[in-house]
Amino acid sequence: MGKLEGTVAVITGGNSGIGLAMARRFVNEGAQVLIVGRRADAVDATVAELGPRASGLTGDIADLSTHDRVSAEVVKRFGGADIYVANAGMNQIRPSAQVDIDEYDAQFATNTRAVFFGVQKIVPVLRDGGSVLLVSSIASAKVLDGHAVYAGSKAAIEAFAQGWALEFKARGIRVNVISPGPVDTSILSKLGVADGDRPAFEAALAGAIPLGRLGRAEEIASAALMLTSEEGSFITGVNLRVDGGIALT
Repeated sequence: MGKLEGTVAVITGGNSGIGLAMARRFVNEGAQVLIVGRRADAVDATVAELGPRASGLTGDIADLSTHDRVSAEVVKRFGGADIYVANAGMNQIRPSAQVDIDEYDAQFATNTRAVFFGVQKIVPVLRDGGSVLLVSSIASAKVLDGHAVYAGSKAAIEAFAQGWALEFKARGIRVNVISPGPVDTSILSKLGVADGDRPAFEAALAGAIPLGRLGRAEEIASAALMLTSEEGSFITGVNLRVDGGIALT
């Protein structure tokens, strides 16, 4: 019997990278998983890959109406949910002097506002004893070049989690944060790292990580499983850094 047998989980950004690794792991552990993503083709392909325990909803989490649709779909399809993972996010690396208002607003709309209102809309349909997991970043604790806006947007959700851990305590809903360090996913290409430069880039990153390598998405998923399952039943209000120790350097 899987660690999430009989549960329903919602994962935003569950069609790629860390979110996809979580969706795979949760499905394998017995959960029904609803993934939310912006591109219908990617969501459909992921649902097909994950099998009958997976379903999808296409929508942009920066559009607040998406969260109403998610909660309505959860009620219609499952009657409620047990786990909500706010994973979807974006990052635009740029020195602060070069950031324009549209870039600023886009990052806060996706990384911060969407998390707040996503939780606001899902909690009424989250069953008592459920779990909320917010995906932050070690950028909120470790200063990285060009990450000021991104770091600020992620630091805000860490503050949300602490408040919500107390706010939802009467219903037994646990709220935690997971902060990944550098992880080997397609995000490296999206950050503008050319294929030919990737080995040197990865080697430089690995050299800054005490464990000497990039993380794997599956390792983040394992930590997420611990925090959202019965294994983490006495854990709430924490920020778990799964970063190979890079925040220490």
